[in-house]
Amino acid sequence: MALTRSDVVDAAIGILDEYGLGDLTMRRLAASLGVQPGALYWHVANKQALLGAVADRILEHLDDDMPTGDWDLRFNELAHRLRAALLAHRDGAEVVAAAHSLRTGQGGTLALLSQVLTDAGFTPAEAELAALAVLHYVLGHTADEQGHAPSETLARTAGTPAAGDTASPAGLATPGTATPGTAEGAAGGPQTSDSPLAGETARFGFGLSVFVDGLRARLT
Repeated sequence: MALTRSDVVDAAIGILDEYGLGDLTMRRLAASLGVQPGALYWHVANKQALLGAVADRILEHLDDDMPTGDWDLRFNELAHRLRAALLAHRDGAEVVAAAHSLRTGQGGTLALLSQVLTDAGFTPAEAELAALAVLHYVLGHTADEQGHAPSETLARTAGTPAAGDTASPAGLATPGTATPGTAEGAAGGPQTSDSPLAGETARFGFGLSVFVDGLRARLT
């Protein structure tokens, strides 16, 4: 059966998940497919293009069955879905960040976030800048998670939080609710294992709520 681009991306993700980004080389990829390295270049121009294709695959279902409703809830949902998609693959954040930096992916995530903000009333330029800031936050936070706790993050699935990760995805950025660690919630300071911000999802949600609160304030 002839090799397809989808076969190449599938094999690349298999190597990524098992060995990590550092071992995702064109030579290893070709060997896993039983072909010569040159055969890969019919489907991807180079390693950078491969990373773009892998990033697109990681993010391809990000907007499936998106809920309707207020812009801030939709924005929140997208950001949490992005984090979950990155955590579903070893070094997922690093791959997507590289593709974003190299402009080799399709850039669909930035467009999705920007569209929600445009719908909310921001100008297209403002929406893109704000979406870019949040995209960088999600990538940075998730890369830190994967770098510091690989065994924990690699064991997660999108719907299964790790130990201490009991906060619901949208729980810390719901409009009109108090946020732990703010003047409306608990006092600030270092967080213990019993703190509502002890889990990675809770910490991520708190940071995201800061962005969303700021964006909401700009619209008033």
